[in-house]
Amino acid sequence: MALAVLLTIQIADAQVKTPADAKKAVEAAVAATENPKKAAKPATWLKLGNAYMDAYTAPMGNGWIGANKQELTFIMGNVKPTSTQNVTLAGETYSKETYKTMNYYFNANNQLAIIEVTKPVYKDVLDRALKAYIEAGKTDLNGKKAKDIDAGIKNVASKYVEQGMNAYMFSDFKGASANFEKAAAASEAAPNPVIDTMAIYNAGFTAWMAQDFQKAEPFFKRCLDLGYAEDGEVYAKLADIYSKLDRQEDSKSILEKGFAAFPQNQSIIIGLINYYISSGEQPDELFSLLDVAKKNEPNNASLYYVEGDIHSKLGHKDEAIAAYLKSNEINPDYEFGLIGIGILYYNEALEIQEKAANEFDDAKYMKLIEEFEAALMNAIEPFEKAFNITKDNQIKVSIAEYLKNIYYRFRDKGTQYEEGYNKYSTIVENGL
Repeated sequence: MALAVLLTIQIADAQVKTPADAKKAVEAAVAATENPKKAAKPATWLKLGNAYMDAYTAPMGNGWIGANKQELTFIMGNVKPTSTQNVTLAGETYSKETYKTMNYYFNANNQLAIIEVTKPVYKDVLDRALKAYIEAGKTDLNGKKAKDIDAGIKNVASKYVEQGMNAYMFSDFKGASANFEKAAAASEAAPNPVIDTMAIYNAGFTAWMAQDFQKAEPFFKRCLDLGYAEDGEVYAKLADIYSKLDRQEDSKSILEKGFAAFPQNQSIIIGLINYYISSGEQPDELFSLLDVAKKNEPNNASLYYVEGDIHSKLGHKDEAIAAYLKSNEINPDYEFGLIGIGILYYNEALEIQEKAANEFDDAKYMKLIEEFEAALMNAIEPFEKAFNITKDNQIKVSIAEYLKNIYYRFRDKGTQYEEGYNKYSTIVENGL
């Protein structure tokens, strides 16, 4: 019974006006606003805003995000797609169904994930709806309609976010940024204003993706003013913007501030390392900042992992290994320091292998091969320790990929290596 009731509600909600009917309703509502007496009433403008929102949804058909194909086949009846094809969006495969006024995109679970309107009733329908609701607010002198106006404006804001997400999926980053910006502005225009920090961040992020750095900068700066850092990514993106705008000192300054607040953020760390490498400055300040963080949290194993990672990227092998080991010493259940050592030796082996490939002297070549195999051997122990420590199966599979490749190299040197290759190869292929 619960399922039947829920399905009935979904069907009822899915009954939208046709585009033609929605347009007629808008025209009637617009005519009402041209009457001076009616235009003085907030209800008139609310009706217009609601009519525009109906016009927004009308071309979308009876589908809704999350619906599965079986549900839609039942609800849509004789309405069939004119074509179906597989498309790739943001690295994912979708089944695209084309209809008269919209396209439906179904994910791998056969759920409707994206609705793309191809024939809107009005191209700027959300802008029109927002103006109508704002006008309703201006005429609502006693505040009796404030709740309805607030709901209408926030509904518009949510649809701007929806449009922004769609644009992002279609790699229209400029359009995505514009919609997220409008969503943030709409939220703050409501009678009960809300600062939508996520919309502000998304507006900046998509502007950054579109390489419109001048536009992205103020969004990220406002995020920081509001205390919204997205785990440090705002600092990293803002630093990248300053770098692209040839404001290197500003880039360094914001990275150092970000590092002090989020010392584990890899984007910030890489940004600082790249700065010191490109500028030729010594990274003493970077380690000084890290020392402060370690003094504040002496038992935080991840800080020593970060220290090892920085040394590794700077080519300080011994210092990197010492810091990685320290992270595991502080917390024997912390696998990342051991993984760091394994990757360090593995990457070292790859560099030696590349040198060997370009060496034509047989004696030197054989010497490099010995060094190559020694580096691979050195990677086995830390990788296997990390494999046994971690409780995350996804991490285990990632480690197994490294070990499979290493054991493959030595599979003819003894049964232990052949068994190791078979073990980790099976894990990589079948998972855990």
